[in-house]
Amino acid sequence: MSERILEHPILGEMEKGKTVSFTFDGKELQGFEGEPIAAALKAAGVMIHRYTQKEHKPRGIFCAIGRCTDCVMVVDGVPNVRTCITPLKAGMDVKTQYGVSPEPFEKQ
Repeated sequence: MSERILEHPILGEMEKGKTVSFTFDGKELQGFEGEPIAAALKAAGVMIHRYTQKEHKPRGIFCAIGRCTDCVMVVDGVPNVRTCITPLKAGMDVKTQYGVSPEPFEKQ
């Protein structure tokens, strides 16, 4: 977890909560309870959070303050969750988002 964000520009200094497990695209990962989901993903080496609908381009953390939509993901079945400001909880199911839908991308 060497890529961990220690100080968030809006949320301030991160206090480490207890270590919790969550899934990302079916893979079990670990993070600290209460830290932004995006921070836990970055610490695990995950840089792509979604793909754009029109051109299928990858996006990840950009502003890290909840203003843009580059970090949106499907969290517990809900699309468009801003992971840079959403606190991590044990057992969360986080998935890469394709376009604006919780459905997986399918090439035509």
